[in-house]
Amino acid sequence: MKILDVEVTVVEIPQTEPLAPYRSHVRSSSTTKSAIVRVDTDSGITGWGEYNVNFLPNLNHAKMQSAARDWAVGRDAMNLSLFHRECPLETRLKSGIELALWDIRGKAASLSVAALLGGVLRPRVEVAACMGIQTYQRAGEIATLYVEQGFRTLKTKAGADMHEDLEMVRGVRDAVGDRLKLRIDPNRAYSPSQAVELARQLEPYELEYLEQPIPAEPLTDATWLREQTKTPIALNESVVNPASVWQILSLRAAEFILPDTHIAGGIQPCVEIGHLCAAADIPCIMHCGHDLGPKTAAMLHIAAACEAYSLGNDSTYYGLEDDIIFEPWKISAGMIEVPETPGLGIEVDPDKLKRYAVDG
Repeated sequence: MKILDVEVTVVEIPQTEPLAPYRSHVRSSSTTKSAIVRVDTDSGITGWGEYNVNFLPNLNHAKMQSAARDWAVGRDAMNLSLFHRECPLETRLKSGIELALWDIRGKAASLSVAALLGGVLRPRVEVAACMGIQTYQRAGEIATLYVEQGFRTLKTKAGADMHEDLEMVRGVRDAVGDRLKLRIDPNRAYSPSQAVELARQLEPYELEYLEQPIPAEPLTDATWLREQTKTPIALNESVVNPASVWQILSLRAAEFILPDTHIAGGIQPCVEIGHLCAAADIPCIMHCGHDLGPKTAAMLHIAAACEAYSLGNDSTYYGLEDDIIFEPWKISAGMIEVPETPGLGIEVDPDKLKRYAVDG
């Protein structure tokens, strides 16, 4: 089965309160922007993929489309091993095409992607609610709302100010106690010495983990940080491919690993990362880049089929005003059912794709 065409459409969809405005220490945003990838084949099967393009000022839709078509057209749509060995495209674009190829492969075999990956271990996948940086009072209000909606895990942004981080955590704990597992993500905002101070002050609040408080390199700083505190340390920006995870595990630099398809290069690398972590008895959590339907589907299949993805996976999906798929995912009590239909289990609505399209 050969690839006939690749089409990339950049879309932007508003987010709703209380997710929006979603504030990190870098920026605030009230929309999510993604590139939706359509791959057509000579058998008549079409596959869909997605990769995040949030906050990329030099995005050039025409170049992405041209690069994808120039390389992919005429290639074998079913040979994912060869795709990963030979694909020279930028990792985000590569990941979007790769998701579409898994979708095609599943449709051709009349199997879900999770079935192709070995079978479903979890028929429902837990997702964690997410929250931008908030005040003490607002953090408690939002945490209370998420508990009422049935979520069991909350991830917050952090990193603008250490005192602000602590007040936000205190606001969550004072409002809902231990009814939410709590993670905070400073996105590399702190030096190792600052991170130690923060991690130690967070110890009484018993976080599930503190995510990437320091720069991605050198990994030895993360190893050192772990030795200084009882607060568990997770790494995300340090996780770029299976080889990077091998280094993290070798250096004992993290207790939790957060890969993402648009950083690792697709579903297959995230599965390989999961196998490494399962062997090391280290939990994996799928990271979220404000994902729409196709990328959320990829997360569901990976988490359903891989033992290591045993915790709540990051998600802002519940905070979207709309989606570009015909049947949006339903979140009930913090869980999403894994689709059993062939491929990723989604179909894109062409009218919505057109409605939300923006210039790249």
